Amino acid sequence: MPDQTPLSWRDDRVPVSTRFDDHYYSLDDGLAETRHVFLTGNVLPDRFADGFHIAELGFGTGLNLLAALHLWRSTAQTGTLHFTTFEAFPLPAADMIRAQATFPELAEIADNLAPFWQNGTTNFTLPNLHFTLIPGDARTTLPAWQHRADAWFLDGFSPAKNPELWGPDLMKQVADHTAPGGTAATYSAAGHIRRALGDAGLEVTRIPGYGRKRHMTVARKAPASPL
Repeated sequence: MPDQTPLSWRDDRVPVSTRFDDHYYSLDDGLAETRHVFLTGNVLPDRFADGFHIAELGFGTGLNLLAALHLWRSTAQTGTLHFTTFEAFPLPAADMIRAQATFPELAEIADNLAPFWQNGTTNFTLPNLHFTLIPGDARTTLPAWQHRADAWFLDGFSPAKNPELWGPDLMKQVADHTAPGGTAATYSAAGHIRRALGDAGLEVTRIPGYGRKRHMTVARKAPASPL
């Protein structure tokens, strides 16, 4: 796997990347933030269906995966959820497991997945999940990806501190790798990100953010034209 990112811990519970000087999730409630931004922002679970494909920029602690799979299971979905994530600097397994343990509601799923992180597995299938982690710089790996997502979780570190994951060329790749009618959501409401998504052909909306963030961004790709 590629270089792992060093980190520290705030209040002994929130991991902070020392590479990017940014925390991995909300200092208040990371799970509530994930649910507001990425799940509700992508109109989930209403859009879930067998084979639904979530793609993500920035795997981090794996919290978004756990929250999505928890929602899938708790709403009694049938079939398989596909989850593909792009990550240049994966966390060591021990740090991922420690971060995930902060959220008791996700403990069963975290325990299910912990052996895969410990073994360094980047591609695995469970009865209701197919997971793929694509290591490396998304500016290189995403253009080579042969699939399209129904929903995107745009979850890199702050655009001011991690601009490589928010550039217009990469946002264009996100749009190109979105299925017709697909969506994207991010905690960021930065104007240049909204413009990049709009210039890439997505319909972009600024909506209320989570907690102390006043706004966030959601985007939608037009449905396929009827024949």
